[in-house]
Amino acid sequence: MKRLTTIALCLLLTALVFSANSVKAYTTFEEPLAKEVFDAFEKETGIRVEWVRLSTGEAVARLEAERENPQASIWVGGVGVLHVQAKMKGLTASYKSPQFLSIPEQYRDPEGFWVGLYVGPLAFVTNKNRAKELGISAPTNWDEIASETYRGMVRMADPITSGTSYNVITTIRYLYEGDEERTFEYLKRLDKNVNMYTRSGSAPGKECAIGETTVAIGYLHDLVRLVKNGAPLEITLPSDGTGFEIAAMSLVKGGKDPVEAKKLYNWVLGPAAQGIIAAWYVIPLSPEAPTDDIYIQIQDIKTVEQDLVWDAENRDRLTARWKAEIGR
Repeated sequence: MKRLTTIALCLLLTALVFSANSVKAYTTFEEPLAKEVFDAFEKETGIRVEWVRLSTGEAVARLEAERENPQASIWVGGVGVLHVQAKMKGLTASYKSPQFLSIPEQYRDPEGFWVGLYVGPLAFVTNKNRAKELGISAPTNWDEIASETYRGMVRMADPITSGTSYNVITTIRYLYEGDEERTFEYLKRLDKNVNMYTRSGSAPGKECAIGETTVAIGYLHDLVRLVKNGAPLEITLPSDGTGFEIAAMSLVKGGKDPVEAKKLYNWVLGPAAQGIIAAWYVIPLSPEAPTDDIYIQIQDIKTVEQDLVWDAENRDRLTARWKAEIGR
């Protein structure tokens, strides 16, 4: 009996040690970036990150489905408006880390429910080889990309699963000064040019890089990375104005690894992680991040004025309307 008690105690201690040295995370980072960041965290701290890569919309859906029994303790990356929505749904927890106040005020939640990591504007990308074959030039504004010139040539993500493409909807709405009828008239015109809606926002650019589509819509940093890796692409920023993501991070309410999650949260805002993230051509928000690889500063881009709270409050309604009137 004594021997059985000793074995049981050893097993319990082993389980406690294991749980204290791991944390479960959902991430919307691209898989190579996620692996690089989380491997570096484990190497530095000894805490293993069990991570699952999800699109932003999938992350919110998963957190909502697991509300009563959260399977992750932290959500790293993903379009900020959906972090706002996760807060509104009561899925995330407030935490103001030591580095929280170093992020500019407009890029963090005043109550500490989410914090911005970097900014990424929406952009167009054109496969130069395909464009040359077809005798067309790259689109330079939103009206142009929806014109007959690009019929069946454009690829973008599904706004139901992708925060990137929900940002397209809200961007057009801001350009039309809140007129939703004009917004959906435009989206129906654009739909005539869309040859496929992908699950994630980064997929269209990758498929454009290999010639599966002539034009794609995505976030600038994803497209710049493809160009830096040798893809025959031309990037254009919409001259009439563009929306942008604030890639963010939140702690999950009721997560099973709160201590380790906070350690990871703090580390992601620190110099080691920021150095890794900045090398992915994003526009970083932390003063800890190096600036050598920044493609363009946000102040040098014509952006629309976004209201993240409004966008979060109306996401379900707008995506439901998109599905009913446009979705395939």
